[in-house]
Amino acid sequence: MSSVPGQMEVQLFGTKKHSDTRKAERFFKERRVRLHFVDFAIRGPALGELRRFSQKFGVEALIDRNSKRFAELGLGPSRYGDERWLEILMDEPLLLVQPLVRFQQQVTVGLAESTWKQWVGK
Repeated sequence: MSSVPGQMEVQLFGTKKHSDTRKAERFFKERRVRLHFVDFAIRGPALGELRRFSQKFGVEALIDRNSKRFAELGLGPSRYGDERWLEILMDEPLLLVQPLVRFQQQVTVGLAESTWKQWVGK
């Protein structure tokens, strides 16, 4: 993924306004980790990307049931299967827990500084 040997690069998914996403961005920048930022305000994640996170954590762990968007869409009583939720999350990325972070084949959901520290070796 990286063009410079030894240069670590992570993919960060979220929105610039979200405080936990900003914390993640700061964490990696302070450690000089190359960052590829995917802004949910511009576009949602691909289905394959969402599957990568859901395979490790489950679809339910990706849904931010406390988000403003969740309430706006009236999804409180909704009972969908995993595949339907993945479709909804692709169309409505502001329903996702933020940030989603990927480094090679490893992924995290939400703030996960202890895991990120293991990745960067600090």
